[in-house]
Order: sequence, then C-alpha cells, then structure tokens
Amino acid sequence: MQVEWDASREEQERDWVQAALDGDSESFRLLVEAYESRVATVVTGMLGEGPDADDVGQEVFIRLHHSLAQFRGESRLGTWLTRIAINLCLDRLRARQRWHKRFLGLEEDELRPREPRVDGEALLDERERGRIVRRAVRRLRPSWRAVVVLRHLRGYSTEETAQTLGIPFGTVLSRLSRALKALREDLGPLLEEGPTASKEKVA
Repeated sequence: MQVEWDASREEQERDWVQAALDGDSESFRLLVEAYESRVATVVTGMLGEGPDADDVGQEVFIRLHHSLAQFRGESRLGTWLTRIAINLCLDRLRARQRWHKRFLGLEEDELRPREPRVDGEALLDERERGRIVRRAVRRLRPSWRAVVVLRHLRGYSTEETAQTLGIPFGTVLSRLSRALKALREDLGPLLEEGPTASKEKVA
C-alpha cells in the first residue's frame, strides 16, 4: 500500500530535499531511508530478487542524487522515484530480452519454467501460493507487469498509475484487464482461492 503522508511529513520531506540540495548528506540519507522500501517493492516486483534488482535499486538512488535539482515538486517525490524505478526496470528487461534473443534465440519468458496448473483442491500454504503468483506476474509482458505492480503491489489508484507511467487512464484499465486474464489462464484455480486478484495475491 502507498504510505499516506500528512501535511507535516510532506513539509519535512521538502525540508530534506532542500537541505540535500544544499549539500547536507544526512538529509539525503533520510530521503533514501524514507523510500528504500517502496523502491525495493517495485523493483523486486518487476525483476524478482537477485543481482539485477539490487543493481537497479541502487541506480534509482544514484539517479535521485544526480537529478534532485530537477525535482520541481509537481508530483510527490515518491511518485517521481517510482517512475524512475519502473523505467530502469523496463530498460533492464529490454536488455535481458536482447541478450536472450541474441545468444539463445529465445524470448526471456520461454526460459522460465511454467508452474503446473494447480488443482482447486490442492493445499498450498500462503507463502508458497505467493511465490507461485509472483513468478507468474514476472512472466507477464513488461508493460502489463508494471501496471500490476503499481496497482496491486503498491496500491496505487488507476489515476496514480496512469500518472506514474505517463499513459492514459484507459490504457491502465486495458493493460490491467489483460494482465489479470493472463494470470487466470496461467494459474487457473489458484487465483480463485480467496479474493480474486487481491493485493496479497499479486504482491
């Protein structure tokens, strides 16, 4: 879920941004601490855990440090950082695709083992179910994956997702619908156990 900041915390953030721009390294560290969990959630949702996610997570804050002066406050800093994180993840996914196609002649998702379809009566604990669903999310095409990560993993509204990705409202709805349909086809009855496509399911 998104963190709901009250007015005093937003003011504190503005103070940290200004202090960081003035060269205060402690204020920049506080900004990183405030947002590192959000960035990690987005990056691992897009890329999975591993070196790529670690590298991209670090690059997000390097970009923040280098371009903080360009932040004009037209959106929240968290939205701005999320946009950077998503764009870097999409760049990394495109690089993966190029490598796999060039050296292996395969699309990346062809290399990932498909989870067996799960019988509706099969008993899976919540951790195992979450692992299977997260892997299925990472088999989605990147543009659909980004919408699922923001809407269901980060808890963004459709409007916030559209703003963050820089796409029309209707495009978010279309991609989300197609993504959830693909997940249902991939996972079958597993998505019917509990609330369909809930935040926990696709997180």
